[in-house]
Amino acid sequence: MQIFFPKEEPNEIRATILPEVAKKFIDLGIEVSVETGLGDNVFVSDELYKETGASICANKADGFKSADIVCKINKPTSEDIQQLNEGTIYISFLDPFNEKQIVSELASAKVSSISMELVPRITRAQKMDALSSQANLGGYAAVIEASRTLSKSFPMMMTAAGTISPARVFVVGVGVAGLQAIATAKRLGARVEAFDTRPVVEEQVKSLGAKFVKIDIGETEETDQGYAKELTEEQIKMQQEGMKKVCSQSDVIITTAQVFGRPAPRIITKDMVEAMQPGSVIVDMAVSTGGNVEGSKNDEYIFHEGVTIIGMSNLPGEVAKDASQVFGSNLFNMIEEFWDKENKVINFDLNDEILKGCVITHQGNIVNESVK
Repeated sequence: MQIFFPKEEPNEIRATILPEVAKKFIDLGIEVSVETGLGDNVFVSDELYKETGASICANKADGFKSADIVCKINKPTSEDIQQLNEGTIYISFLDPFNEKQIVSELASAKVSSISMELVPRITRAQKMDALSSQANLGGYAAVIEASRTLSKSFPMMMTAAGTISPARVFVVGVGVAGLQAIATAKRLGARVEAFDTRPVVEEQVKSLGAKFVKIDIGETEETDQGYAKELTEEQIKMQQEGMKKVCSQSDVIITTAQVFGRPAPRIITKDMVEAMQPGSVIVDMAVSTGGNVEGSKNDEYIFHEGVTIIGMSNLPGEVAKDASQVFGSNLFNMIEEFWDKENKVINFDLNDEILKGCVITHQGNIVNESVK
């Protein structure tokens, strides 16, 4: 069995796999092929892949033709799908709720596709949870980018000329990215506050040394995967009113709120931005799914009345080597879990709770219930 790792699109810094993980696949008994230049953006040469026993493929079409499994970080193009063999297993982030055309094309091509976003959040699948591993790094990168942009220091400093007050950071949304943002901002010495629609995360916020902002917005729920459920319009307005004062006192706001499979909720309004002090910074981590901040734009820095609004769609790419390492490990853990060592094939059992959750297409059909 052969697994192929093609290069990502030109704007993607991360690599799907690094040599140390490629070796683990080879030790499992799988032939590894990588497209030439796969690791260039993270300073990993073709030679390093070859040293592990991987082969270098100069032509992507040839790689697709000989592959039983194809792995990428980002969703495939229509051209990629046309080159895949019938029965190929394709694994990447697929954004299946929004990319209906891609899902349909994968089904028509009789490709068995796995969407890494849909790996269920159960104990057995934690080692495969690429969404969390990338969000973790994204939360870190968001704070580092904010600290670089903010025109003041994060920690309190005692100087001969007087005391410099710590920066005030407000994190909106306390999932994996939010928790890492809180932890990173605290390590940098900032005074941190956080808000989430789920009161159950208050203890986690406090355990990191931050203050939990309480806003009464009525009854809220979370999904069985631990995600916040979408709020009503009235609840969003109540949340915005409660947050406005905290925003006006904050030097940095990090927003991480996303609703799975739907556009991100608009949380920070124009008047909330205008209430902030000139020189303040907002990082909208949900910009790629519509944005939490009014005025944020994908992959742009927007300056509004002295406030910098940062919309970076690929924050994990700011720490690309680590992001590549953990994503490759997530892929390996996924494949190893279902690898039949004796017959050297993947045991594709759709009754398994992990595969049932993340397999989108199989044998010409869309098989995922939530996507259907």
